[in-house]
Amino acid sequence: MYAQTTIGDFLDRLGSKASTPGGGSVAALSGALGAALVSMVCNLTVGKEKFKDVEPVAQRLLNRADELRAELTKLIDDDTKVLGDLMEAYGLPRNTDEEKQKRTALIQERSKIACGVPIRIARACNHLRNLTVEGAKVGNPMAISDIGVAVLMAEAGLHAALLNVDINIGAIKDAAFVEGVKQQVAQMVAGRSEMKESVLAEVKSKL
Repeated sequence: MYAQTTIGDFLDRLGSKASTPGGGSVAALSGALGAALVSMVCNLTVGKEKFKDVEPVAQRLLNRADELRAELTKLIDDDTKVLGDLMEAYGLPRNTDEEKQKRTALIQERSKIACGVPIRIARACNHLRNLTVEGAKVGNPMAISDIGVAVLMAEAGLHAALLNVDINIGAIKDAAFVEGVKQQVAQMVAGRSEMKESVLAEVKSKL
């Protein structure tokens, strides 16, 4: 779907009256861009004699960054799909009690599903931030600023995804489900702003 379209077409659709794609897809794209930057820095590090001592680390980071980029690219379309399904549920008729019950039940079901995708996006962005910690230490200094951009994109993707989680759990009546989601979110954000600042400090020390 959008993962295979041009940037211009994606932005045109994003800026239109259509409800999809939305912020979740943008969060996934942000993370994918950050992952690609980590890959680029690692590709500029691996295979160079002057960086042979850190090559095993750079290669491991490269492999993981490529995996995260593929995952986040897929999540661009996954989020569009679940958001479209949720909007479809909200559009169901509610003229009779039976129709109202059916609509409410489907909204509850699809709201839970719609929470799942941005949580996966946030988790992937969280993993990406972890990569930038090592990337800032071993990456080719000539491209080290791109590690700084990568951690900022990962941070943006994480928090953008969590906003989409927040808006979806607001409609969910299952208190146990909501509490479980909130616990996952809390684990992902704990102490992470300090990590971003640490990466940026490392990057800036090498500029």
